[in-house]
Amino acid sequence: MKLNHRVPTLAFLLATSAALSLSSCVSPPKEEPRITQLDSSHLGLSQSESPRAAEGWWKVFGDDQLNQLIDQSLANSPSLGEALIRVRGAQVNAIAAGAKLRPGFAIDGEETYQRLSENYIYPPKEAGLGVAGGDMAWMGQTTLGLSWDLDFWGEQENALKQAHNKVIATELDSVTARLALSGAMAQSYVELYRAYAMADIAKQNELQRETLLKLTKSRLAAGLDTQLELKLAEAALPQARTARLQAEIARDLAIHNLAALSGQGADAYDKIGRPHITPDATLPLPNALTLDLLSRRPDILAAKARVEAATAGRAAAKAAFYPDINLKAFVGLQAVGLDKLTKSGSTIYGAGPAIHLPVFDSQRLKAGYIGATAELDESVASYNETVLKAVRDVADQLSRLESLKRQLAEANQTSAATEAAYKLAQSRYKAGLSSQLTVLNAETQLLNTRRDLVSLNTQLLITRVTLLLNFGGSFDPTSNPVLAQGATHE
Repeated sequence: MKLNHRVPTLAFLLATSAALSLSSCVSPPKEEPRITQLDSSHLGLSQSESPRAAEGWWKVFGDDQLNQLIDQSLANSPSLGEALIRVRGAQVNAIAAGAKLRPGFAIDGEETYQRLSENYIYPPKEAGLGVAGGDMAWMGQTTLGLSWDLDFWGEQENALKQAHNKVIATELDSVTARLALSGAMAQSYVELYRAYAMADIAKQNELQRETLLKLTKSRLAAGLDTQLELKLAEAALPQARTARLQAEIARDLAIHNLAALSGQGADAYDKIGRPHITPDATLPLPNALTLDLLSRRPDILAAKARVEAATAGRAAAKAAFYPDINLKAFVGLQAVGLDKLTKSGSTIYGAGPAIHLPVFDSQRLKAGYIGATAELDESVASYNETVLKAVRDVADQLSRLESLKRQLAEANQTSAATEAAYKLAQSRYKAGLSSQLTVLNAETQLLNTRRDLVSLNTQLLITRVTLLLNFGGSFDPTSNPVLAQGATHE
């Protein structure tokens, strides 16, 4: 039998023409996206660039314990493990999508014991030729087959783009998680620094109340004070002890939080000591809202990658309405009887195109296309929300930073005045020139001022860290080969 080389055949051409004529009946619905992506030029961002933070930016605080805790948290955090699992899942999906663009090969083999039809290619028994129609015989076939989707309309190519952008988005999600975790560790460490400082103030207050009680007893013995001053002094001391205990439990809770963030249990509580950070360490902070914010925050780039993934997914859903044209080929062995399968003359081969048009699947395809359009709208809305939140976050921290600097300047002046007032009240009380109530009032103002100074200094430090994080921290998309391909600037 000779191979007919007239490919495509007339029958195939007729079938193709008929399929293409039917395609007009299976067309995508007129469903357009309804949400427009924000224009970066309308966000009020300046064109200047802001300084970039180096990897391990927290090391500028000069605290080895902080460095160790952040390293432990990045290595042991369950949330980071979950993010990496999602990355691997997206990578597997991208590999599967890419495989559809390449030719597929398969080896198939089968042996079947069956009755041969008397009305097929085998002669009836009367012909007297070996195996005949009506006989029971082994039918054997082994083939190497090729199938290649030519992807004329770009369905598989867009599916691959969609999968690739989802990989980028999940990679950026893991970066965002790392950034958030390192920032949370640094901020919690500052909170521990604050808790220790507050405990020091509470302890100092307790000592001052003990000193005041001793002084009051001496003055009472000398006839300079009455039982009223003594009772006031005695009542003030338990109050100071209560405040110290409250400050100490706040410190312990801060230690527990740090241990949990670093992936450690109760055995780490005793190992976490007092922080020794440099509060005024220099951090590379922006001084304005600049356009490079949109390329510095991994959450914005992740949202952008999801928009691109949804755009490609919608294009793939549209291409699914058009005919699929595949190239198929096979080569192998076929024979009646196991003993003849490997003999000469058992070779079979063939090749030809195949077309598929989902004429009776239009409702599913239309639903998929409408769903893909809705997904694109959702991703654009999420991107817009992420961008606006990022702009607001940075603006909030810039405003808070300036306000805290001014508040701190005022608090320093108040501190100097209250320190002087307290010393003067003590001296006058010792000399019998003022009452104990004056000393207690001066001491209360002094303690409040000291607490305010600690709070303002730690708030300022946390705000500086938060501003650095809100501007992307040390994230650099060009340092990751996967992200460098897809995470582009606005």
